[in-house]
Amino acid sequence: MRPLDPRLLRYASAARRFLLIGALLGFAQTLVVIAFAWLLTRAITLMVAGKPLREIVSTLAALAAVVVLRSVLIWLLEVSANRGAARVKSQLRARVMAKLAERGPDWVAARQSARLATVVTTGLDELDNYFARYLPQLLLTMIATPILIAAILWQDLASGLTVIIVIPLIPVFMILIGRATQSIQHKQWQALQRLSTGFLDVVGGLGTLKIYGRERRQFDRIRSITQEYRTRTMTVLRVSFLSGFVLELAASLSVALIAVSIGLRLVDGTLLLGVGLFVLLLAPEAFLPLRQVGAQFHAAADGLAAADELFAILDDDTVPAAPTADAAVIAGQAASARRAAGPTQQLGSGSGALRLAGVTVRRGDTVVIDQLDAEFAPGELSVLRGVSGVGKSTLVAALLGFVPVTGEITLGGAPVVAGATRPWLAWAGQRPGLFRGTVAENVALGAASAARGVRGRTVPDPRLVAQALDWAGASEVSPATVLGVNGDGLSGGQAQRVAAARAIYRTLATECHVVILDEPSSALDADAEAGLLAGLRQLADQGRVVIVVSHRPAVVSAADRVIELQERIHV
Repeated sequence: MRPLDPRLLRYASAARRFLLIGALLGFAQTLVVIAFAWLLTRAITLMVAGKPLREIVSTLAALAAVVVLRSVLIWLLEVSANRGAARVKSQLRARVMAKLAERGPDWVAARQSARLATVVTTGLDELDNYFARYLPQLLLTMIATPILIAAILWQDLASGLTVIIVIPLIPVFMILIGRATQSIQHKQWQALQRLSTGFLDVVGGLGTLKIYGRERRQFDRIRSITQEYRTRTMTVLRVSFLSGFVLELAASLSVALIAVSIGLRLVDGTLLLGVGLFVLLLAPEAFLPLRQVGAQFHAAADGLAAADELFAILDDDTVPAAPTADAAVIAGQAASARRAAGPTQQLGSGSGALRLAGVTVRRGDTVVIDQLDAEFAPGELSVLRGVSGVGKSTLVAALLGFVPVTGEITLGGAPVVAGATRPWLAWAGQRPGLFRGTVAENVALGAASAARGVRGRTVPDPRLVAQALDWAGASEVSPATVLGVNGDGLSGGQAQRVAAARAIYRTLATECHVVILDEPSSALDADAEAGLLAGLRQLADQGRVVIVVSHRPAVVSAADRVIELQERIHV
């Protein structure tokens, strides 16, 4: 666990700005500390010398101004730290969300969703302690300690040498304690991950557990994990208090050693009172940043542990499968075609047929789809069907650009490049994927550019929302209905139709040429299914490519073209 991870500066530009501001404020604070010690020493020596008050007033006024200035600098450093933490967290969250979007659902599915959520939310929030407490003290240690030691050496060589000899002992204790803390903190972080994952699993499956009478066993499991987390938290606190005591003891003994040396030399007259008092005031300040770094290290440990895991996500450059030479050739040809075409002629809304030529899709080492040739014509309702596990959803993921493919995919003769945006495509998956908000906001989610801004909020086009719901067979669902998390407030069939309406809304609002729906009627009755099919027929009649993944007889009967995927026989 490094005190300052270089990846933090690479992924969050706000961290660089904070370090610059913190360094300037730390340098100014160090100068103020030296001025405070000098002015206080001067005021005391003048009083001891019996000078009249009028000769001391100016010194006391300057001392009061320095105290106020030091308070202002401490406040500015804290404000800078809090604002820097907020900006850094925002930038890191934006980067990791962009990374997750870039990797696609397959990459995310290979990792625990609760673990990712904990890292991006609770874990990153712990960076507040890192920026507000730990990092400012680290900057002060790097800036203030050398300057203060130099000032002590300049005034009293013996005291300066004592500080130089004693001060390395504190980092040695910090390293030893830090290694023990890192191990304990890592175990605590893992316990928090297990607690988050277990709790999410229990909440997600609580209905099933209740029906089968197994909820009590899961309660006991959560209680056990919580107890483990509580025990590890108390262990971390115990180590933190003990390490803080060791560091404070080492620093206190060091200052006491300097104080005894100064006192003895003041008694025998080899050291002036002003010099001794000045050095004695600076000695604790020289040790203070280093002591605070050790004390605040534990407060920042959770944030550092979460940041390490987040950086591992951002640094992950692995891909599900390496593209073959054929795919590289196709990508090169597509890039050349885009360069040759003008800005208005590039693949946008698209036109013509969607063709697949020799398309192969792998899941790890398993070939799911092998050398598939298919054509989806505009103006037709095409149905993709096959037995469970044959690769229907995998083919959809390939068309969406979520999994790498070999072979050629073209739309109207233009290559569809892997990783490129797909403004010509609207899609609704097997899971509705609804969010908290109104039905209208959920329907318009995929076409924000078609919404009107009102007081900073985007308002969906009510006419298009009503049309999309009608064509999805969900005209009875009010666009103003407020949904809870995961679409709470709708039945399963209604949620499925609202998801289909989202794809239809995007199609109508942005003139998408291809519409793909994956099992859109699996939870619908015959009447609702007929209404949805009528709406899809309307889209096809407008000259669009409409692809439906389904095995329902009514959907197959309504299709203009049926493409059957055959199950591969593995030898």
